[in-house]
Amino acid sequence: MRTRRLGWAGLEIEAGGERLVIDYARDLSPLFTGWKSGDGLLAPSGKVTAALVTHLHRDHTDAAALADVLEPGAPVLRPAPGHGDDVDHVITLPAEQELVLQRLAAEVVEPWATREIGPFRVTAVPAVDGLGDPQLSWVVEAEGQRVFHGGDTMFHGFWWLIARRFSPIDAAFLPANGAVVDAPHLQPPSPLPAAMDPKQAAAAAEILDARYAVPMHYEAEQPDKVAGYLEVADPEAEFRTHAGQRACVLPVGEWLDLASTTGNSAATVGSSRA
Repeated sequence: MRTRRLGWAGLEIEAGGERLVIDYARDLSPLFTGWKSGDGLLAPSGKVTAALVTHLHRDHTDAAALADVLEPGAPVLRPAPGHGDDVDHVITLPAEQELVLQRLAAEVVEPWATREIGPFRVTAVPAVDGLGDPQLSWVVEAEGQRVFHGGDTMFHGFWWLIARRFSPIDAAFLPANGAVVDAPHLQPPSPLPAAMDPKQAAAAAEILDARYAVPMHYEAEQPDKVAGYLEVADPEAEFRTHAGQRACVLPVGEWLDLASTTGNSAATVGSSRA
């Protein structure tokens, strides 16, 4: 099994001649001003057997992008809708509406549920969203390896339960930008991160006993975002400091071959771009 960062939180996983994507997005402009469609974001290297989404914020669920890459009838596994009214759902409604518009085969999955899709065994595991919306993380198993994808979860108490069931993890893809969010519908605002910061991400990687701990949900060069979205200054450098030998900074477009037993996980790991 091998994995490839597609930018932001997007991930491509390939095994047995098939591929799936997690949180693949092509256009982040509905949430982030100045971010043109495709900027810093890559498409998967071929047609996709299934899509997993961690939550329905528009930077993690881009239905139009998924419609372009999915095989006909391919499942899109997603968390349940949230509770409340349209104000409570203001950030998730656009993605919900686009999934319906694109007529994708979306399926709600509960935490700890498992699906077999081609060569992949995928399990939804608990996560906690910083804005109160439903969120999952995903564990993908194939060819004797395991990959964890953390969306943009906060640090939480489920890490140890996940580790008991799935550790060691071969590659853990973890949000590391520590974004503090001041959203109009969430007032008064919190001064605390709504997603893991580098130190928290490194702690999660240690609990999961990750061979490679890969930071994501940040980009070294990116357009200005909406007002009220403040990240840590240098997620990559901080993550290297806290994660130590586990840290694997994977550039967008580079593959990480999990079958390989060579290489130093503290260094950038990559091979050919697709």
